[in-house]
Parts: sequence; structure tokens; C-alpha cells
Amino acid sequence: MHPSTFLYALALAPLVAAHGKVAVVTGDQGGNGTALGIRGAAVPGAGPNYMTEVDTTVFWSKDIRTDQDIGYTDEAGNNQLSDLSKAMAQSGSTLPQVSSGGSVKGTYHIVTTDGAGPLEALIDESASGKWSTAKQATVSTQPPGNNGFIAAPNKKRWLMDRMYKPLSKRAENVNEDYPFAVEIPAGTSCTGTINGISNLCLVKVSNNNENGPFGGVFAVQMSNSSTSGN
Repeated sequence: MHPSTFLYALALAPLVAAHGKVAVVTGDQGGNGTALGIRGAAVPGAGPNYMTEVDTTVFWSKDIRTDQDIGYTDEAGNNQLSDLSKAMAQSGSTLPQVSSGGSVKGTYHIVTTDGAGPLEALIDESASGKWSTAKQATVSTQPPGNNGFIAAPNKKRWLMDRMYKPLSKRAENVNEDYPFAVEIPAGTSCTGTINGISNLCLVKVSNNNENGPFGGVFAVQMSNSSTSGN
């Protein structure tokens, strides 16, 4: 690599040092889960960014419909669909159970000031990461934020809403949980299989922040009976 290219890349590295993550999700029919890459209580909520951001997902593309983009984490690199087993080890053996026309609700953890809302969401019925053909889903309960930014708890948030500066290298710890909800479009049928588990959909949520985007990908499961009559 040319030295000037390396220095340019190094200068840009702090610009992805901002995060928000999907901590836990619950389906309208029960069950619970978490996003790929999440390590749970092993990661502190408060502290320096290099400690608090390690398990949150950054997406490669600013286009949420980029196929196979399920993101990466600072600690583990590229997320893999097979990481579902690790996610289930965190949240339990029963994935979020959803119905067509139902919803999935959860906790969105804003790690730093560039990891806020609003969120957008897609539902991939094949659970393969083919986002270009995924269904658009409504995020009916949103975490706070303006273009993905929010002031730190010790700052005046009304001022942040009026005039924010997208300098994520200065991102401050927020460490706050907010509810979010994604509506499962009527007519959705989950047909994917991961690690031998069938009837899966993938849900992708992204804050489309210009320095990210940040968010997460998680699996939900739908029984055949949940698709009838919709």
C-alpha cells in the first residue's frame, strides 16, 4: 500500500467509531433473540469507546439493500449467518416467534452519540442476506435521534437536534437503552434455513448514519400456521 493511501485510511478509521446495537428482541408469538455479533454482558455499557463498541455492527454499504451485507464488528470482523448459534447462546434456544402482520419488539442500545435513530428495516424471507428483494418494514417505535446523532446525556439535546456536527471521532458514550419495534408485513412467509433451523427470516435494522451505518441483523422464526389467512 502506498504510504499516503495508508495514512488516508488511518485518518478515516475514527469515523466509524460510533455505534448503536440491537441488544434483545422478542416476537409477537414469544421467544427472544439478539443480533449477530452481540456478546452481551461481556461488553461494558460505560467506558472508553474501544471497550464499549467491540460487538456492535457496522454495515459496509450505506445502501440498506446491498446483498449479503450483514455487517461486521470491530472485535470479530465480518458477521456470518452461522453466527446465529452464538446469538442463540446469548438469548436462548427459542428464537423470536412472529406472525405475518405481527411484530418484533426489542431494545436498541445507543452506545455512542453517532449510534442513534431513526432506524429503517428490511425483512428477508429467504434468510440469506438477499436484501435487494427484501420487504420494507415499518419501524413503528423509534429510538431518538436526528440522522443517527444524539447528544450525550450530559449535553443539551435540543441543541444537538438543531446543530449537530458529524464528527464521530469525538463520539461520546451514551449508554442508554430505548424500545424499538418492527412490523412484520402482512403476507410475509419465512422460508430460510440457517444451521439446520428452518422457517427463518432475517431482519436488518440500520440507522443509515453517514459515518456508518450502524444497527444489526437478527433472525426471527415463523410457523407455517402463522402465514395462513394473511
